[in-house]
Amino acid sequence: MTDLKLVSWNINSVRLRAPNVTAFVEAEAPDIICLQETKCRDEEFPTKAFAEMGLPHLALLGQGGGHHGVAIASRLPIEQIEVPELCREGHARIVAVRVGELELHNIYLPAGGDVPDADANDKFAHKLDFIARMAEHYGRGTKHPLVILGDLNVAPHENDVWSHKQMLKVVSHTPVETEALGGVLSAGNFFDLGRQGIEDTQKLYTWWSYRSKDWAASNRGRRLDHIWANPDAMSLVTPSSHRVHLAWRGGWKPSDHAPISVNLNLSKV
Repeated sequence: MTDLKLVSWNINSVRLRAPNVTAFVEAEAPDIICLQETKCRDEEFPTKAFAEMGLPHLALLGQGGGHHGVAIASRLPIEQIEVPELCREGHARIVAVRVGELELHNIYLPAGGDVPDADANDKFAHKLDFIARMAEHYGRGTKHPLVILGDLNVAPHENDVWSHKQMLKVVSHTPVETEALGGVLSAGNFFDLGRQGIEDTQKLYTWWSYRSKDWAASNRGRRLDHIWANPDAMSLVTPSSHRVHLAWRGGWKPSDHAPISVNLNLSKV
């Protein structure tokens, strides 16, 4: 296989929403799915269900207490690799694998709480520290094609939120966050695939709050989920293949995030 369909999805409990993943796999036939907020220990992960989906190769980093957790499920053999120390709290927030020469880093960045003040809100301080560690680590470069993807909990572009003006003081779109995340992009020389090949004026969202009675009608979304590629990986990306799978935000007990995907050509590695 040379063509690879890569998906990122904050699933918000993989055990609860394993049927959603099964239906998505049947409809979209991804080769690798990177999940965030799995909310289970490794031994609780529904491995049988994923094997039956045709995704038997797993890299897991779970956590007890119904918090955090990341996983990578693949049709192809994968090699789990060491991850950078990005989370000062030791949460299960990053898992990484190698597929041939391609590295995939699946990240669930802290949300940061409700108050955008690092002195008053330790969760926000933790978020900024996590982003600073990303800039430091990925600024060192890598010898491999590298894709970073996941729920980064920042909507960096002014059209990544429903109202730039009203969201400037709301965690996920404050200037301190967007500038910090932009620093990671610059440090690692990454390309933001969600914003490649589309007009800056185009609204683009991946998350809609559960609090809205009709999320689709109000459409007050944010683009919190991202896929980035370094220059070596960018040469593998099928142009204009980035997609937000909007329909999967709806349906049976959905996550508040829609899955996103991109296609890669591994024959170029």
